[in-house]
Amino acid sequence: MGICDGRTVIITGAGGGLGRAYALAFAAEGASVVVNDIRRDAAEAVVAQIVAAGGRALADSGDITTFVGAQGIVDAALSAFGEVHVLVNNAGVLRDRMFLSLSEDDWDTVMRVHLKGHFCLASVLGRRWRDASKAGKPLDARIINTSSGAGLQGSVAQSNYSAAKGGIAALTLVQAVELKRYGITVNSLAPAARTAMTEGAMPEMVKKPASGFDVWDPMNVAAIVVWLGSPLSAHVSGHCFEAKGGELSIAEGWHTGKITDKGARWEPAELTAVIDKLIAEGKPAQPVYGS
Repeated sequence: MGICDGRTVIITGAGGGLGRAYALAFAAEGASVVVNDIRRDAAEAVVAQIVAAGGRALADSGDITTFVGAQGIVDAALSAFGEVHVLVNNAGVLRDRMFLSLSEDDWDTVMRVHLKGHFCLASVLGRRWRDASKAGKPLDARIINTSSGAGLQGSVAQSNYSAAKGGIAALTLVQAVELKRYGITVNSLAPAARTAMTEGAMPEMVKKPASGFDVWDPMNVAAIVVWLGSPLSAHVSGHCFEAKGGELSIAEGWHTGKITDKGARWEPAELTAVIDKLIAEGKPAQPVYGS
């Protein structure tokens, strides 16, 4: 018996890297898996591995960035497995450049795949789940979004990616509050692992060691994702989990700091000392990656 027996999960970008690890881990815990990836051959290879191990999986190359594409992915899952219980929004791309060197397409591509890709499938599935809940059907549904350390604290030469991932972290908070009434939990993940993206950006850092614990193995991150997709996590929503190797933590988001109240309107010229004091007394942000 696995902790996801009887559940169906859609995983985007599951043809390699973290998505592939999630697909294999969900299948090992009894879930039926829709392996979505624009690289059809990569998706089919993951499905073949799952099926060879006795699991159930479906390869899909639908477009996550449109409602039409998202609906097609959901319809394929329903046709194959009857229902969808979990969505893992994992697919992503990079267009890394210093901010002033970004093209309009660099910006739009990253926003489309990350932000709109997270929106479309969650909207299509969320509406289905909402309607089922209103019809009296008990739900235990999950949306698991993918943010990033870059989205939580910024990353030099990744302003587009950082903005998209920061948007996903904020989106998660709103979704968690709005969808709770329908039996849907929403959490996000800021993973650190060896993927095509990290191997391109920092190959020496994520290189597999000759021996010992492989900190950057994507399978290390899969455990928290599978747990979040299982019935065991029904009480957890609105959090961003950071995972790397054997490390696991929950990110602490923006909080209102100490308030200085004059009780009247401030004059611009008097604010220097006030702002300097607030900054000195506040908790400093984590440094931007690469700074």
